[in-house]
Amino acid sequence: MPSNLDEMEDLRIDRQKGTASKFTRSESDDSSSVTFSNSGSTPNGSPLGSETEEEANDEELAKVPLQAPPRRKGRTMSPMINKKLGNDPMELSGGQSANSTITSVNSISSLLKEKLQLSIPQALRSSKKRQNADYRLRAFVGILFLCVVFLVGFAHIYYTQHVLQRAYFDKFSFNKNKRVMHVYSSTGTEVIAARLGEGIPAETGVFPCLSHHQKQDSVCLEWLQQARLYLAHTKHTDMHCYHVTWQSLNPHYNPKDCFDWSQKRGHWYGGGQVQNMPYPLERGRLDLSPFITGDITKHPFGNVLKRYFLNSKGATVLVDPETPLYVSINANKSNNFCMQAKYDAFAYINHLTPLPQLNYTICATDNMKNLHSSMAEKSLWDGLKPDELNAVHSLLSEPVWQISPTSEAAVYNYTDNVIALGFLRQGHVLLSEEWQPSPGDFVLDEERFPSMEETINIIHRRGFRIVFSIQPFISTESINFKDAVANRLLISERGSDPRIPALARYKQSNSVGVLDITNNKTLPWLQSKLERLIMKYHVDSFYLDLGTAQDMPHYYKCEQPLTNPDHYKTIFTKSILGSVPVMGVSGAISRPRPPVFVSLPPFSSSWKAIKTVIPTVLTYGMIGYPFIMPGAVGGDVALPMSDNNPDNDFEVNLPDKELYIRWLQLSTFLPVIRFTHLPSKYSDESVLEIAKTLTTLRQKTVTPLLKKYAKEILDTGLPIIRPLWMLDPADPACHVVVDEFSVGEELIVAPVLYSGSRQREVYLPAGVWKDGIDGSLRKGSRWIHNYRVAEDKVAYFVKMPDNTRF
Repeated sequence: MPSNLDEMEDLRIDRQKGTASKFTRSESDDSSSVTFSNSGSTPNGSPLGSETEEEANDEELAKVPLQAPPRRKGRTMSPMINKKLGNDPMELSGGQSANSTITSVNSISSLLKEKLQLSIPQALRSSKKRQNADYRLRAFVGILFLCVVFLVGFAHIYYTQHVLQRAYFDKFSFNKNKRVMHVYSSTGTEVIAARLGEGIPAETGVFPCLSHHQKQDSVCLEWLQQARLYLAHTKHTDMHCYHVTWQSLNPHYNPKDCFDWSQKRGHWYGGGQVQNMPYPLERGRLDLSPFITGDITKHPFGNVLKRYFLNSKGATVLVDPETPLYVSINANKSNNFCMQAKYDAFAYINHLTPLPQLNYTICATDNMKNLHSSMAEKSLWDGLKPDELNAVHSLLSEPVWQISPTSEAAVYNYTDNVIALGFLRQGHVLLSEEWQPSPGDFVLDEERFPSMEETINIIHRRGFRIVFSIQPFISTESINFKDAVANRLLISERGSDPRIPALARYKQSNSVGVLDITNNKTLPWLQSKLERLIMKYHVDSFYLDLGTAQDMPHYYKCEQPLTNPDHYKTIFTKSILGSVPVMGVSGAISRPRPPVFVSLPPFSSSWKAIKTVIPTVLTYGMIGYPFIMPGAVGGDVALPMSDNNPDNDFEVNLPDKELYIRWLQLSTFLPVIRFTHLPSKYSDESVLEIAKTLTTLRQKTVTPLLKKYAKEILDTGLPIIRPLWMLDPADPACHVVVDEFSVGEELIVAPVLYSGSRQREVYLPAGVWKDGIDGSLRKGSRWIHNYRVAEDKVAYFVKMPDNTRF
């Protein structure tokens, strides 16, 4: 198009000089192209106007964009070519006159005018379009800018959260700046998420440890003047374990790690008995408290603990026994389980290191049952004697008769009543500590038991075994207190003369000292007292009533430092087991070797209390105590909160009849059945008939299973009484069933635990199960709604072979 403009300009100049313009026409084979030059006429074809009009037209024409003609195969010959060919332009015109030339120019002008009239509105519209397009362009650029900012921010966050979250070990990542840890299963599923080093100021820098602080096969990081972290890894056949150790570097900093226990993280089990006994554990709430045993009605934890926690996604947390451990669950309205290492003035007064250390191990795999099995203690057969194995079987098959020996006649008559029932086996007569004049005497009260030696002989001839409860507590009124003080056999008071014993209260004794079992002279002294009882009264075994850590004197000091007050029970049990036969212990933090059974805590005689029996049994078995001894049928009516004992009166009536029946139905399937109140004490004959039916059921169905699995657990370490998830760990419903249990893997029990109820919901794991009430076959992996259970019945289901069809 620029060439056309030049031609138009030349035409105007030629017109002023009085010359005529020319036009040429060239044709191709398939199309034609016409090139026009500006003429000296107006667009109307009239004679040329004035100079001003011409300039105005020129300006108009200059503003109109001209389209370039399409290129054709045939080209217009330039004047130079025409000259070479000898073709004068005038000759090609065919001798046309000047008027003819002017007419052609006028035609061209008319055409240009039409184009101008069509192009100007189009140009205006194009201007508006360009303006709208400009707005759209600006908006697009703005959106693009925001996208770039978002991407930069996202990249920064991704870098911070993921790139800096270094995979120090296989299936393990840790962001050292945010101190966030993640543990994964072999399939890549996240099983643990935790924030480490809670309380370290955010501005504290983190650096690799100095060379002299490094440990072999460990990653060492240090937050300056706060704490030092060691991370290590061990690989097992199908399991990864990660070892975490915090060392405080500041007297004001206590290492603290918090695990995410929100719903998406699965369910948690273990630890021990917690207030209100939540099951699973993440359903509970507990403020930060020392992880030591106590009375569950007064303290955060119960009588049996272990620093072991299991997750349904396939992870365990095992805390080192020397860590001064504090624990919280969902404190401050969070979904966190927190562990902290902290010294204090009682639970962790003895500093094993100058500053506290938090040391624990996380193990992960794909199957929670396999993981738990691999973590359980094995080889309980080691050192087990034949008579000890017989003692285990006798406790599984024979009742324990717990008697408060107010007099010799009470003991004699009680055994008479048992024999009079005719359907209950004799079992073990367990005398509580009242057999002594005062706790710590270790001799029978001759005023209340003048001929107890003969009475015990009669009891033995009737087929009973006699068991005495003993305690490490020496009352200040005991005949042995003065001797114990003189020989410094008692725990002394910290900060005082070592000859001054530290005193405490225990049960009905307002002032007692505690035998210092770490003193080398204490065990021989106690052993001689117990051997004298065995020789004189033919005592079969002893029950160790050790109290809890909270029962220790607050300012206790032993000859050899204890890790914590619970450490005392472990030392005492191990020391006694080597010298005299022991049937059971009242509490523990480490599993005593067979045939010792660990007791459940006392339960008040109430419907609220019976609901906590099953989760407590399941928890104790899971944390490593397969041989457990439940409390008395019907509960301990003398405890506070008992339904029929609101005033905590020790002279009380029998437990509620319906409660007693439901409790008896539950206890029928537990490892040991313990009685305080005989069923014959109720005037209702139906109670006796129900007890007779349940006794037959236990002897024919339950006891053989108990003995079978007792042999198995001596190899595997798994419990006899199991949660449903041990039968089917992949079934989410099994993870949360709190009111059912299984005996081994062959029998499921679903007792009624609500007053007046005659039906309940029952869940059966995978398989085919035979109904214990009506003998029908039922398919598993489903709920049975509104299952009818009469007062004299208990719901239980027996596993059928896998190939059973119906």
